[in-house]
Parts: sequence; C-alpha cells; structure tokens
Amino acid sequence: MVKIGDKVRFLNAVGGGIVRRFQNKDIVIVEEEDGFETPILMRECIVVGENPSEFRSSFSGKVEKKEVPPVVEKPKEEKIEIAETSEGERLNVYLAYLPMDIKELGKCNYEAFLINSSNYYLFFNYMSRQNQACVSRGSESIEPHTRLFLEEFSRTQLNEMESICIQFIAFKKDKPYAMKNAFSVELRLDVSKFYKLHSFRENDFFEDDALIYPVVTNDKAVREWLISASELQEALTEKTKIDLPRRSPVPSKKEIKPSVIEVDLHIDQLLDTTAGLSNAELLNIQLDKFRQVMEENKGKKGQKIVFIHGKGEGILRNAILTELKKNYKRFPVQDASFKEYGFGATMVTIL
Repeated sequence: MVKIGDKVRFLNAVGGGIVRRFQNKDIVIVEEEDGFETPILMRECIVVGENPSEFRSSFSGKVEKKEVPPVVEKPKEEKIEIAETSEGERLNVYLAYLPMDIKELGKCNYEAFLINSSNYYLFFNYMSRQNQACVSRGSESIEPHTRLFLEEFSRTQLNEMESICIQFIAFKKDKPYAMKNAFSVELRLDVSKFYKLHSFRENDFFEDDALIYPVVTNDKAVREWLISASELQEALTEKTKIDLPRRSPVPSKKEIKPSVIEVDLHIDQLLDTTAGLSNAELLNIQLDKFRQVMEENKGKKGQKIVFIHGKGEGILRNAILTELKKNYKRFPVQDASFKEYGFGATMVTIL
C-alpha cells in the first residue's frame, strides 16, 4: 500500500520520487527530483524504501510530517479499457537498452526494457544463455501498448548477455481475439555497440536515445540462429561421407545480387581525434567519404548503399541530399529501413 512520504519508483516509466498527496483513490501525486509534481496511477508505483513517520525530503531539505490517509472502504477494482489500434492486431515486440548516464558510456550501468506495441497482453520469460543452458532473468506479464522495466545491469555483466532468449504467449482479457503462435526467440547482442555512442538512437518509445532490438515484427519472429561448435563439427563430418562431390552450378548474372554496403559517416568512425578541426572541416571530411564511396560504386548496377549519418540537426543529411541532386541525380534515394537504422540513414540505389 503506497502512503504519503513513501519513496517510489515508476513501474512502466523511467523515474520516481516522493509521494506528496492523493489526488483520488487511484492516483497519487509524486514529487520528482527536479521538483515537479507528477500524477500517476497508484498501481504503477513501487515503494523502494522504508520511511519514518517524520520524513526529510532528499529534494528540498525540508522536514515534512507524514499525513495519515483516512480509513476508507476498499473500492472495487475498476476494469480499465485498453485503447486498441488496427495496427495493434499484429504483434510488434522489442527489447530496448539504455545507458543510465550517456556521458559515462562504457562505465555506467544499463537498463533493459520490453516494449509491447500491440493490442495483446504478453506473458513472457526473459532469459540469457550460459553454457548451452538458459537462465531466467525475469518473467511476468506486460499490458498492451506499454513498456516494462526488466533489469539494471553493469558493463561487467555484458558478456553474460551475448545471447538473449525470450519466450511469450499473447492473449486478450474478457474479449474474443485471434489466437497467436507462442514465440521462442533467441537474439545475438553485439556487446560492442554498448560502448559506441551512435548505437543509441532516437526512437518512438523513449525521450532518450536507445539501442532497440526487434523481437517480433508483424507477427513474424526476428531470429538469429547460433551454431555451436558441436553442430559445426557434425555438419563437417556429414560432408565427408559424400562419395562423389557435386559441383555447384554457377549462378547466372541475373541471380547475382550485390549485398547492401553500409557506410557509417559518424566522425568518430572516420577519425581517431577531432582536435583542432572546425565543424566545417569535419563536415567536409564526412562528405569526402561519401563522394569516395559513390565514385567507387557508381558503375555497379543494382548496388544499394546505406549512408548512416544520424539524425542530429540534419546538417549532414541535407548536405548528402544536395550532393545527390547535383552529381548523382539519376540514382533513386530513400530513407533507409527504420527498423534497422532509425531515422538516421539514407539509402542510394545505383542504376
């Protein structure tokens, strides 16, 4: 039971503070660290510490007496109607990772969240793989169209998280719904991204930049299969049993599809140091790299090139678009996949 003066943390959002008063039987007013008061559902608050009857605020330094709320009859639980969307009938589920202090990247702790962008409740089990076995890191349910805090972990624990597994079933309460498959998804996390500033990008789910991994997209699992050493050895052994090796047919020119070229134009990927360089000089270095890649590939018909420039203030993106209109106007240009690059990349197709 949340009481006035309790120190709480928000269940489905970043932040917390001190409970100052009750707005009504379901909503409390919480004073956050910046001094602002935030109304929030009582069931969305988790008490994180015991408080004495006389409580000293860690924010204002003033001594405040606890107010004892009047004894009232426990209200009946009200049914909350979930606002559904047409897009929400397909499951879209993500894992998100945020640094707790972006200025101390690589040294600070990180937070993990599960994002449910659908009309369904999800009952899930969040795991990591260790020594060919799975270890559960948490299991519960998440409501439709919400994000849920999973855990806080340090950089020393990153090696435990190279392989993350998640299982869940989807359902609705008190209404008919289309039955969904149960999902078991295993993702390979690139732990080096947790040390790179540009890995954390602007997104639709948080005010802060985050590293987002799709788990299920439009009812389809995003799965990266991991091949163990034993499986690889078994495949090699099986191959030696073939008596007559067969030559693979040479694909025709139509079957050969060039892979997508990714070019990261963030300045820290191009230079070891930017000391003594002006903003204009840094921009020219990025554009020189862009021009170099375009010249090297402008004769490769069908080649797709993704230039990762970040969102920022849009200066580099606008400069690239100007170059394309001026010198490469015959090549189609579009925003690169949002799911893979967020808003910070442009794709060029060579014709």
